[in-house]
Amino acid sequence: MHETIIINNILKEVKRKAKGKKIKSITLEVGELAHLPADELKEVLKATADFEAIVKPVNAKVKCSCGYVGAPRILAHEHDFVLFECPKCKATPKIVSGEEIILKSIKTA
Repeated sequence: MHETIIINNILKEVKRKAKGKKIKSITLEVGELAHLPADELKEVLKATADFEAIVKPVNAKVKCSCGYVGAPRILAHEHDFVLFECPKCKATPKIVSGEEIILKSIKTA
């Protein structure tokens, strides 16, 4: 159900920024720790929007108390659930980036 809220918010923002112009395509960056995975987001937009959605996955970055900074080890990535750990010490690190969904561009007619 939360994907509906996310999609509706994206569509509202796209329409607001397009200022009444016909939308040809949008480009989104989706962090690998986002609540809605990039592939699911693309499929939902394909089914609901009347424009092309280019969805680019973005790698996550974490910082651990052991000193590690970099990509997390993702153990499970399900719908609305991501389980990850520090690849160095296996603790749960803090997310630095990679949980965002960013509207990068809109192409209009």
